[in-house]
Amino acid sequence: MREKIEYFLYEDDSLAATSAKFLLMTLALGGIVFAGAVLPGIMKATAGSRRFRRYDKKQFKSAVNNLKRRKLIEIVAEKDGHVRVNLTNEGIKRVREFAFDSLSIPKPKKWDRKWRVVIFDVPTRPKKLNIARAALREKIKELGFHKLQHSVWVHPYPCEDEILLVGEIFEVTKYIEILTVEKLLHEAKIKTFFNLY
Repeated sequence: MREKIEYFLYEDDSLAATSAKFLLMTLALGGIVFAGAVLPGIMKATAGSRRFRRYDKKQFKSAVNNLKRRKLIEIVAEKDGHVRVNLTNEGIKRVREFAFDSLSIPKPKKWDRKWRVVIFDVPTRPKKLNIARAALREKIKELGFHKLQHSVWVHPYPCEDEILLVGEIFEVTKYIEILTVEKLLHEAKIKTFFNLY
């Protein structure tokens, strides 16, 4: 997930993001510690990101107040005069949701001719697991996987981190297995699906 957050903050200019989302994603890389007033300290600490230029002081002030009010961040005065801004547990959950919503599998310049096979066997009971199983299947479809069998999906590009994040969000990682294989019996049809000819 760290790589996704860093890409969001420093590389990707395609996603629209509020100043609150930007601040949450920055804090996800580690708490911010600074001396002096809260707002200037936060603005200085986040200035290294390309996205930083999109926001003005008023937007940052509003974001900080909003995140504090919603209990997504905590601001702690330390004994040495410094101030620390951290994500709360609720803030961490929100960051995962942002990462989840913008999740995609990057396409490398050249295919390594290996298949990633995702297998899952999530129980249908209790009801919570059944709902998670259906959501997992939908997210796998959304990520562009090809269905081999009922709970067996294939993708040509590295996707372990993305699938593990999905499993973590739905709390079903222990029911998921990811295989990397060099050959599939019916791969001609699958190559066509992924336009690999």
